[in-house]
Amino acid sequence: MSQGLPAAGSVPPRSVGAPGNQSQPQSPEDDDRKVRRREKNRVAAQRSRKKQTQKADKLHEEYECLEQENAVLRREIGKLTEELKHLSEALKEHEKMCPLLLCPMNFVPVLRPDPVAGCLPR
Repeated sequence: MSQGLPAAGSVPPRSVGAPGNQSQPQSPEDDDRKVRRREKNRVAAQRSRKKQTQKADKLHEEYECLEQENAVLRREIGKLTEELKHLSEALKEHEKMCPLLLCPMNFVPVLRPDPVAGCLPR
């Protein structure tokens, strides 16, 4: 076995000069640069988190507005459905006694104005 090489299956020792671990001490300028970079990054991260929070708040407000609008529209659908039901019943009752619909002459194809208009009050 040769001396300088690790044995098979063993883990070689980590290099002291690996990225992130500098073997020489940093100068004060390097330390200042590092502090400024970290501060700049911290401020950017705060700005990003604030922007994300504002976006989430805006989406939540939009959601609440849409929920309210949806509720209003559902109530309107309910009212219109009831009105349709009422008018359909009224029309059925009217058809039972409408003189224009009961008159046999109305079934003869003759050109004349709208027969429903004759039923309406003047």
